[in-house]
Amino acid sequence: MYTENGRHLNVKLEQLKRYRRQNADRPLTTDAGLKIANNRWSLRAGERGPLLFQDFHFYKKQSHFSRERIPEKVVHARGFGVHGIFECTKAMGSVTKAHFLQEAGRTTPVFVRFSNFIGSKGSKDTAQDVRGFATKFYTQEGNYDNLALNFAVFIMQDAMKFVDFTHAVKPNPVTDVPQATAAHDHIWDYVANNQESAHFIMWLMSLRGRPRSWRMMEGYAVNTFRFVNAEGKSTFVRFVWKPKLGVHGLLLDEANIIGGVDPDFHRHDLIEAIERGAYPQYDFGVQLIPEKDEFKYDFDLLDATKLWPEEIIPVQIIGKLTLNRLVDNFFAEEEQSSFDPSNLVPGIAVSNDPVLQGRLFAYRDTDYHRLGTGNIEEIPINRPIVETNYNQRDSYSRYRIDADPVNYHANSLAGNTPGEVPAQEGGYGHYPAKVKGEVKRERPSSSFADHFSQARLFWNSMSPAEKDDLVKTFIFHLGKVKSKSVREQNAAMFANVDRQFAEKIAAGIGVSPPQGSRVQTTESSPILSMGSTTYSPHTQKVGILMGSGFNDEEVQAVLETLEQSRVFFEVISEKLGTVTGANGMQIEVNETCLTAYPVLYDSLYVVGGTVDNQGQFDLDVMDFVHSAYKFFKPIGIASTGQQYLPSFGNLAGVISAGKSTNFPRDFVQAVGQQRFWGRVLVGDKALVRP
Repeated sequence: MYTENGRHLNVKLEQLKRYRRQNADRPLTTDAGLKIANNRWSLRAGERGPLLFQDFHFYKKQSHFSRERIPEKVVHARGFGVHGIFECTKAMGSVTKAHFLQEAGRTTPVFVRFSNFIGSKGSKDTAQDVRGFATKFYTQEGNYDNLALNFAVFIMQDAMKFVDFTHAVKPNPVTDVPQATAAHDHIWDYVANNQESAHFIMWLMSLRGRPRSWRMMEGYAVNTFRFVNAEGKSTFVRFVWKPKLGVHGLLLDEANIIGGVDPDFHRHDLIEAIERGAYPQYDFGVQLIPEKDEFKYDFDLLDATKLWPEEIIPVQIIGKLTLNRLVDNFFAEEEQSSFDPSNLVPGIAVSNDPVLQGRLFAYRDTDYHRLGTGNIEEIPINRPIVETNYNQRDSYSRYRIDADPVNYHANSLAGNTPGEVPAQEGGYGHYPAKVKGEVKRERPSSSFADHFSQARLFWNSMSPAEKDDLVKTFIFHLGKVKSKSVREQNAAMFANVDRQFAEKIAAGIGVSPPQGSRVQTTESSPILSMGSTTYSPHTQKVGILMGSGFNDEEVQAVLETLEQSRVFFEVISEKLGTVTGANGMQIEVNETCLTAYPVLYDSLYVVGGTVDNQGQFDLDVMDFVHSAYKFFKPIGIASTGQQYLPSFGNLAGVISAGKSTNFPRDFVQAVGQQRFWGRVLVGDKALVRP
């Protein structure tokens, strides 16, 4: 299965195995190895007497527990990590000498961490937020960390502003609320007074700010890097991850409700997919611009608030990522994982992107503080699969026992080892980029000054349904802002993007219509619309509402078709146990109407049937149906469930067994479509994707 570096993958797996199941069939001991006779009761003076200070076992046990928590990440605190395999699918030796990209079929073990930016570690998965998509490649040349977001653009043009943006978006420092949301005064005050944020905020307020699943979101490394080949030739590059399942989002009310009924929604989704063997997969793509074409475009390549339109600079797919293994221990692997954009390999270099330049310092410095040690790379999850030789010493969590008395460079006593490796022999050599100019603080370039053309491009690219959702999301978040001045500033600002867009926002948040006019951008980028993404029933989740007395043959056909189409489903009834069909077929119940919620399912199959408390069951089923209809989801109505057929609106996406000639097929096709925007009309036009 593996190419030459399969051996290195095995090395990594063996390293990890040493930290698994070490307590199985072993005696209980202290961390110093002392076997413990009693781990249940404290040492006390008499049956009802006081505890004794000499109980060193209690002290060690309790004091270790008191120190088990480490500082959470300032941003991206809420995360979840999984293991996987990256396979190069296109040899890239012509543009980069990075070893893991030299040969099609070459595989590299990876660790991927998904995360939310705003909230604390204990916040919800479904917040309106930007997501992190960080990938650690354990390559034969050392670790390479690719840090991406699910947005193609960032909120600032210079890393100097990162502290200010983070302070603005985080909870109020006086009250510590609100948590995990951009619906408050400070973030919108920042946006209005730092208008380079316009493009990013439109991404944040869009459906992309509420991904249906980590398995269904893109990842963009937002910054501009360089590929450098063996001849030293440089090519500008941006990296992108494209999910095989397409890019899909939650509606605003869906996300808010799910955040309450299942704050771990994305975690549960990823765990379920991997445990069922439906391993998430992503294509790894690059956009390449030759060094000579740096100034060819109407945007600056080094501006992190600008994307590279794929219609102009196509994405070349060069690899495939498969996530196939959960962590064995969340703290040891996920919480102690560290990602650093300065973890590079020969063939990948940085550009003068001002945001990237700041990140090169900030990430490692943050983790020195958070993890409390200079020995970050000795923590097993961060440890490279190749040998490491260096002269740094000591600090907390030093696991390697350094026996070398010579710990400096250069030296003669140890033959000047460990020794440097020339770039032509595999050492990392920095690209000799030319620089010119005066040392001063100013905007990176006048070409960074256009804040609205690409924001307009994003608006032009969206379908009517996406535009409608964007307007509602802006109104929801700005509607929480108490300062009328801040609301007015934002409405005026987005008139630069689209006058009608801004007027709708202004009307919804109670401020005067803006007087500005939009930038003169008519282009669109269809790839930015979710209407152009992949649609499939694969791993969509169906809730099956049923009691006893159902049509055995019909239900059996639907279940078989769902399984063949690799659709996930759960049976929901009045109580756990089994339900029985008219001809004796028995089906296990997975959830009850009390423990399941309609927002947790992508579509419904309403079978109906008899239960003990029929009246309550009927009310619960109709609640599910109303919710699914409201959120434009597919609804399949069995022959025994016709009484639950919606009697309101149009029935787009409502598939009835009484009218369909091939109900199982038609229902699965509807599941694959995922949303039926035609249920709602704006003016005289249905909301449909392009």
